[in-house]
Amino acid sequence: MDVLRPIIEIVLIFLPVYWMLKFMQGTIGAGILRGLALLLVGSLVFLAVVSRGLQLDNITWLAKGFLLFTPIYIVILFHPELRRALIRIGQNPLIGRLLKSEISVTSEIVDAAIILSKNKIGGLIAVERDVGLGTFIERGIKIEGQLSSELIVTIFWPGTPLHDGAVVVRGSEVVAAGCLFPLTEKADFGIPVGTRHRAAIGITEQSDAVCVVVSEETGGISVAVEGQITHDLDKIALRKVIEELTVGAREAEEG
Repeated sequence: MDVLRPIIEIVLIFLPVYWMLKFMQGTIGAGILRGLALLLVGSLVFLAVVSRGLQLDNITWLAKGFLLFTPIYIVILFHPELRRALIRIGQNPLIGRLLKSEISVTSEIVDAAIILSKNKIGGLIAVERDVGLGTFIERGIKIEGQLSSELIVTIFWPGTPLHDGAVVVRGSEVVAAGCLFPLTEKADFGIPVGTRHRAAIGITEQSDAVCVVVSEETGGISVAVEGQITHDLDKIALRKVIEELTVGAREAEEG
């Protein structure tokens, strides 16, 4: 077993080094890693065979000191490559789905609505629930991107091709933009409403979706559900309404 131990140690070090070399292929760090790998393997072989066999205590101490600080060498030498690796891991769709909670989805929608409101940019965001909005998604432009406030604001920014339609959110994904919803036939709303508000009410009359509307004229934020609309919501009220209608409803069903 004592003879096999050095071989096992070398193999266990070689495997992650090989993976890192493959990942950093074509970068400056690849050449540095090859040199570092040779030093590591050489140090292990020296410790396992020469130093222990000849009982060179001082040299053994120096070699162990080099190996002890290897993680620090790696962090310093390969900072750009390690950062790129962490970014790539974070962009993995599976990791994204595991980390993206309902509360964070609510936050992205609320943040987007607040930004649109401050800049008086009109917006219509429909959150799909049990009743699918597939018919309207098919008539829009497929996005199928990870939900973020930046993505929503970019879609509704004046001058972009999709800013006049609605965005449909399913789970933690923006599935489509530029979607056209049916307008409600109601006439009495108490206050003047625009086309976006009528479309929000219209789609919630035909589905259980929750719609967030931002007025282009006033910057006011409204929420429509079940054919009814609530106007002039601030950030706290908007977050509370969305959480109650989406997260709360889902928790009730699971319970």
